[in-house]
Amino acid sequence: MPTFTQQLRGRGARSNASGRYESQVREAFDDGWELDEALPEQIATTVEPERARTVITKNDSPDVGFSRSINPYRGCEHGCTYCYARPAHAYMGLSPGLDFETKLFFKPEAARLLEAELSAPRYRPEFIHIGGNTDPYQPQERRLRVTRGVMEVLTSFRHPFSIITKSALILRDLDLLSEMAALNLTRVAISVTSLDRKLSRSMEPRAATPERRIEAIRQLSAAGVPVTVMFAPCIPGLNDHEMEAVLERSAQAGARTAGYVALRLPLEIKDLFREWLESDHPDRARRVMSLVRQMRGGRDYDVQWFKRMKGEGPIAELMSQRFAAAKRRYGLDQPMSDLDLTQFRVPPRAGDQMELFG
Repeated sequence: MPTFTQQLRGRGARSNASGRYESQVREAFDDGWELDEALPEQIATTVEPERARTVITKNDSPDVGFSRSINPYRGCEHGCTYCYARPAHAYMGLSPGLDFETKLFFKPEAARLLEAELSAPRYRPEFIHIGGNTDPYQPQERRLRVTRGVMEVLTSFRHPFSIITKSALILRDLDLLSEMAALNLTRVAISVTSLDRKLSRSMEPRAATPERRIEAIRQLSAAGVPVTVMFAPCIPGLNDHEMEAVLERSAQAGARTAGYVALRLPLEIKDLFREWLESDHPDRARRVMSLVRQMRGGRDYDVQWFKRMKGEGPIAELMSQRFAAAKRRYGLDQPMSDLDLTQFRVPPRAGDQMELFG
C-alpha cells in the first residue's frame, strides 16, 4: 500500500506507513519524478465484523483507573492524530496511520457475548469501562448500534459501567444513562480538548464540535448523569493555554469533576504526530516537540507507569498545578461516589419459571 504524504480531507494522519509487524515495509519517498497517478482527495471508510469470543477485556495497569473494559470497535473514524490506540492496528496487519481511521472493525456479537459472560455462575461484578481504547460513539455507531446493545445488556443486569467519548451521539442513549445514573450505576466522561473550532477540527477531524460536546455535558448533567470533563491530551505549546477555559465552560454546563492526560507519543504515534504538526502547525512544531521532550526526560515518550500520563519536570509540574487550581476555582473537585456493585443480578429469562415444576 502506498504511503500518502498529503492532507486528505476529513482525515487526521498524513501517512500510511506499514505496520511494525509486516514482513514487507513500504514507505513513499521523493525521487524527483512526478507520480504517474494523482493521490486521492478522499479515502472511503470500510467497516468489517470482528469475530470475537469474549467482549470483556481485563488489564492490570495501575494508572488507568479500571481493570475491565469493553471496546465495541477497533480503529476510529474520528481521526485524532494523537490517539494512543493507533499502534494496536499493527496487530491487524494494518497501518496505525490512515488505515486506523479508514479500516474499521466492529463486534456484531458484543451484546450476546456480554450477556453470556455476565450470566456465568462464577462471574463477579467489577465496574466496566466502555471505550478504554477507541471511541464507542464514533460515526459508525449511529447505524451499527453496537454500543447501544452493550449498554442495554448492562442495564438489564444492573451492572455498573462508565463510558468516555467526544461524540454528541451519546445523547441518543440518554434514556439508559439517566435510568442507570438514578441507581448510582453509571457515570460519563466527555473529552473536550479545545474550544477553538479550527484547532479542534485539525486535531480531531471527524469528532463533534466543541459546542456540541459542551451541550452534551449540559444535557447529561440535567438528566442527573454525573459527568467528568477530560482535557486530554494536554499538549504544551498547542492547546494547554485553553485548560482553564475548557474547565470553566464545562463547569458552567454542569460537569462535576475533571481530569487530564499529558500528550502520549508511544511507538508509531510520535512520527504521525510530528507529520501532522509540520503540516498543520509548522510555526509551532519545533516548540511543541521541545516542550514535550522536556516533560519526557529528553525523549518523545516515557513508558513508566504514572509518568506516562502526566510527564515529569518543570513543564509537567506547572501543568499539574494549573489544573488543580482550575478544578478548585470552578468547583470541579466534587467527590464521586463509587458505583454500586450490590445491585447486580442475572435477569430471568423466558421459561425460567417452568423449572420450578421440573
